[in-house]
Amino acid sequence: MHDGVRRPGGTATLWLMDVVDALRQLGGVAVYEELAGVCTEWQVRRAATDGRIVRLRRNRYALVDTDAHVAAAVAAGGVVSHLSAAAVWGWKLKHEPVRPWVTLPRTRRRPIDNLEIRWADVPDSDVTRHVTRPARTVVDCAKALPFDEALAVADSALRGGEVSRRELLEAVRRSSRNRRTKALEVVEAADPRAANPFESVVRAIARDVRGLTVVPQVQIPRVGRVDLCDEELGIVIEAESHEFHSSPAGLRKDVSRYTECARQGLVVVRFVWGQAMNQPEQVREALVEVVARRRRDLGFAA
Repeated sequence: MHDGVRRPGGTATLWLMDVVDALRQLGGVAVYEELAGVCTEWQVRRAATDGRIVRLRRNRYALVDTDAHVAAAVAAGGVVSHLSAAAVWGWKLKHEPVRPWVTLPRTRRRPIDNLEIRWADVPDSDVTRHVTRPARTVVDCAKALPFDEALAVADSALRGGEVSRRELLEAVRRSSRNRRTKALEVVEAADPRAANPFESVVRAIARDVRGLTVVPQVQIPRVGRVDLCDEELGIVIEAESHEFHSSPAGLRKDVSRYTECARQGLVVVRFVWGQAMNQPEQVREALVEVVARRRRDLGFAA
């Protein structure tokens, strides 16, 4: 949803996003500065007042009421875990949790409605204030979620500095054998350079494309930083998210960047948020075709 809003002193109507939509594309958590480019201050304050978003510490806003998730876990006799724990830690997610994720002791078998329940005996050392600690949270998500969602969590955890790769690898080693290989794959693929869940999801899709090896946030001379790049094939992948480049200055910057990419012989592939989140197979098919043609053009073996 977008609202046509004339900024004070502006000469043209700018299309601004609904705050909830903007937060969703930003991974469910954002500081005000991230929202300011696509929402007015009035929109943000009104959404918080109406309870459509939640104001967190340090001028951060979120889609998930993390206090409610903690209260639900305590009432159920368990701990906040998985996606809910990731939200509590302030990480950006592909999808915010619809229901509180709670891990209950194996001895607790009474069904509980409106909760996403997992059963495990979580040691006290893996819990703080009724929430699984960062390393445990990443590993739990890596085992329980689809690869792209889990990668977004792991990328965000590393990016935020709450946990190191060494700590994640140790947490995988200490975890149960169930899906340990999958968790290890997520941890090894995680990269703190990833800017947001959108980029993480596109990178996860790219991993399934044979012959394509992308690295996040690559600096290219006279172009600047690009979202993803396979430097050997000369393929740049851009995840075009919430900003929409609606200003004349933004448009000029984009034109200059992509013209310079063409001058350097780079192939640029651009995807919007909805494609990656809702049509991953179409994104993958496009990348497969681009990679095949690029390898032929460069004389690479089939």
